Amino acid sequence: MSQLAPLISDLALILICAGVMTLIFKKLKQPLVLGYIVAGFLCSPHFAFTPSVVDEANIDLWSEIGVIFLLFALGLEFSIKKLLKVGSSAIISACTIILFMIIIGVSVGWMFGWKQMDCIYLGGMIAMSSTTIVYKAFDDMGLRQQHFAGVVLGILIIEDILAIVLMVMLSTMAVSTHFEGSELILSIVRLVFFLILWLVVGLYLIPILLKRVRKLMSDETLLIVSLAFCFGMVYLAAAVGFSPAFGAFIMGSILSETVESEHIEHLVAPVKDLFGAIFFVSVGMMVDPHMIVEYRYPILAIVGAVLLGQTVFGTLGVLLSGQPLKTAMQCGFSLTQIGEFAFIIAAMGVSLKVTSDFLYPIVVAVSVITTFLTPYMIRLAVPAYNVIDRHLPGRWRLLLERYSAGSSTVNHKTNWQKLLLAVARVVLIYSVLSIAVLIISLHFMRPYLLDVLGMTWGKIVTAVITILAIAPFLRALIMKKNHSVEFRTLWNDNRFNHAPLISLVIFRVLIGVGFVVFIIERLFQGSVALIVGISILVVCGMIFSRFLKKQSIVLERTFELNLRSKEMRQEYLGGKRPSYAGKLLDRDIHLSDFTVSPDSEWVGHTLKELDLGKKYGVHVTSIIRGTHRVNIPDGTSRIFPNDTLQIIGTDEQLSAFSAMAEKAVLPPDGEDLEKREMKLSQFIVDKKSPFVGRNIIESGFRSNYHCLVVGIESAGEDALRAPDVHAPLRENDVVWVVGEAANLKKLFATE
Repeated sequence: MSQLAPLISDLALILICAGVMTLIFKKLKQPLVLGYIVAGFLCSPHFAFTPSVVDEANIDLWSEIGVIFLLFALGLEFSIKKLLKVGSSAIISACTIILFMIIIGVSVGWMFGWKQMDCIYLGGMIAMSSTTIVYKAFDDMGLRQQHFAGVVLGILIIEDILAIVLMVMLSTMAVSTHFEGSELILSIVRLVFFLILWLVVGLYLIPILLKRVRKLMSDETLLIVSLAFCFGMVYLAAAVGFSPAFGAFIMGSILSETVESEHIEHLVAPVKDLFGAIFFVSVGMMVDPHMIVEYRYPILAIVGAVLLGQTVFGTLGVLLSGQPLKTAMQCGFSLTQIGEFAFIIAAMGVSLKVTSDFLYPIVVAVSVITTFLTPYMIRLAVPAYNVIDRHLPGRWRLLLERYSAGSSTVNHKTNWQKLLLAVARVVLIYSVLSIAVLIISLHFMRPYLLDVLGMTWGKIVTAVITILAIAPFLRALIMKKNHSVEFRTLWNDNRFNHAPLISLVIFRVLIGVGFVVFIIERLFQGSVALIVGISILVVCGMIFSRFLKKQSIVLERTFELNLRSKEMRQEYLGGKRPSYAGKLLDRDIHLSDFTVSPDSEWVGHTLKELDLGKKYGVHVTSIIRGTHRVNIPDGTSRIFPNDTLQIIGTDEQLSAFSAMAEKAVLPPDGEDLEKREMKLSQFIVDKKSPFVGRNIIESGFRSNYHCLVVGIESAGEDALRAPDVHAPLRENDVVWVVGEAANLKKLFATE
């Protein structure tokens, strides 16, 4: 008998333990992550009563793949537009929490005399709350619809993003092994550069590619292409010095903005669940009971630091963002746990060999304890608020109320702020794209052209190609927002604005000239004045070029269309309200969706026959039917089962319409289902039968008896043949019919 390879036997053991424990933890209504950790402990060498994993190196490799899939799936759920919508409140809260929790983690490690990297990594591990556990707790407790839950989920989105940045910073520190300020700043600049480059280029090219090959995409090909994108970005991120998980998250974020994102997320989910389970099982395998007993006091101290720190600084951060004290305390008490990112950061520290062996099991133990305490901490928030509110001095209460009320109204931005932010965004994005072109051109294309064309012509061709490639970007960098509403308003409002506005334009022109000067200077030797003069002429040509203007507009419109394509599709299919819906609120007119029940009396009728406008005063703006949409339907449009009607009307009109739509649903007929069961039977056509010599249509099997002839056997034939409705029935034919029992009985009585 052949013996299984260690990899297969280990995988079998892991999945058996994980399967059993997930069922148990599902029954106990506990997070499945904890079940995986317990499963990992059961199949580890630390638990002597069950078989143990043989080759841990293979499991470590699979767990790394699990981290990649976890971050890829997290990126698919993340949306750049969602990040922009969470607002400053979540950003202020998340930054405050992470900053203070890192300080607390470092302080706790320092108190126990741990080495510097252990302290820093501990701070990173306890800085982020667990998105998975908080989501699960809110669902189980029915709190997802409450205001504070929305604030918490916004904070978690920001924390997930900052966690990726923190992972990059920690890995950079681990490689450099020292913390010079200049190196840290350089790492941040490099991170921002590649982040902008990958997002902009990815959001421009990938939706176009997926749109071009959409007809070739089955579930299988879409899954393979998506994973190819994922692991391609993983390789690229690792090649430029970032963690593979960072690359997976970036590609997931890019694909999340495509029309196919939900489909990709659905296809990737089983793969992510499999490898994610292996990762969390590998986390559980690191749990050493002896080490936990040995480090019981640090574990209790870290648990206390997480509970107290998140409660206090979570509340403080949400308060600073302008939320009321009650909401702030509910948010702070909800964030008192660590989870997925703590494990990922711990695994990264182990793989980079910069953290001690005891830190991993300590963090796992802290995560398990804080996870079990999460529901109780959430329930404790309101009683704790009631106690504090009773003992809070009136002056402090008034101060907090004024601060929260004032923060909620400070949303106005001046035209200068809007213009400067827009210009900074334009300069940053197009500078990054131009720098990327320069790197590709000077480091990869120039050596090849010099070899092929020689020194002189190689430099000339390199310069021409490079300048032409960055020309649309430089023109947009210089000219975009110079004719915006804010620019014109500031120009017309006050003549003292003219000088700063002109200076802003000149500054952008100088940036463009600087790029061209850099290209020419790197390729040719010459006087500074000559190089600057040529660069100014080239930039002036870019500014006045109508072709480049058109190209810049096309590039930007394509990018914006790619970014809005998912939102437009959701709106088309009724998954998102049309943009005009919110503009009707001031006039007490609303847009609402109604799904037509298959049992509704309206099914099969036209809008003209239903006359909804005259009866209820509402207007049908659209009919959404599957993946099709009928806008502004006319009176001949017919209603089908499960159609979604988008209706415009006042609150009273919509309420009356909804009530009548519910009344139009036919009640169940209440008939015995057994009587309606279809049965197959047969009869023989004898010489006295009324059907002899008549064909199936003339016999009225369907019209008179509601039965269907499905086959006929004639005398002397062995096979059952399909019925010919025009052929006459002959004596001794065996007729096979399908129908309800009562109708068959009626048919046989006639026969």
